[in-house]
Amino acid sequence: MKTSAFLFACLSLLSLGASSVTALAAPDAQAILSASDAIRNPDKPFSVTTTLIEYRNGAQADTNTLGIYSKADANSGQFRSLIRFVAPARDAGKLMLKNGNDLWFYDPASKASIRLSPQQRLLGQAANGDVVTVNLSKDYKATLAGEEDLKDGEGQMHHCYKLALVETNPDVTYFKVEMWVDSGNNRPIMARFYTESDRLLKKAYYRKYQAQLGMERPTETVIIDGLDPKWVTVMRYSDYKWRDVPDAWLQRDYLPRFQAE
Repeated sequence: MKTSAFLFACLSLLSLGASSVTALAAPDAQAILSASDAIRNPDKPFSVTTTLIEYRNGAQADTNTLGIYSKADANSGQFRSLIRFVAPARDAGKLMLKNGNDLWFYDPASKASIRLSPQQRLLGQAANGDVVTVNLSKDYKATLAGEEDLKDGEGQMHHCYKLALVETNPDVTYFKVEMWVDSGNNRPIMARFYTESDRLLKKAYYRKYQAQLGMERPTETVIIDGLDPKWVTVMRYSDYKWRDVPDAWLQRDYLPRFQAE
């Protein structure tokens, strides 16, 4: 073999080897999404208090406080949640239940339960589907759309994986999501939520990480309207606790009998 041909063959083999290493080292988008789910969501039954505050043009417009009880379904891995309205007084005692793909609202005044859409607004930019605990990796297929440097909701810069999420379950809150996840620790930093027609509905910043139930988790989500950036809803999470969440609580027929502890 001539020297030039030998060198060409060696270079070709080196190139193929490098390509194989690069392919093997490519991040797994679904695994990154699953890891970010684990940061947002505790892995055992728990309760948390969620306070929603709506702002219009910088002024507080409305607020709501919810007590949330969640546990993962042993078969699907998706969360089932009971949401109790705590404040304001006009809503206290009302309930919302997510069991599988079903979302129900119960008003003790009328003693009636009605089915809800997860896309329906609860307060400001927060939809019903935003306040229930959700493992995105169970309902969306993720692909890696690139890597970007991005400022978080507190002005700190992060090197992030950009994930493109497309729904695999027709009952999810959003058809398409873009999510930026810190490449060093899998913390969710920011997300954009879209309709099926590719219209931006809102974007959300996950911030104020604190130690909660054994892991640093975001204790605040800031949601900004896709058209009006002066319409902002803040979701604050507090009073995290490990707790038993009986299966009976997560049944529609049990809603009229539920008593807050």
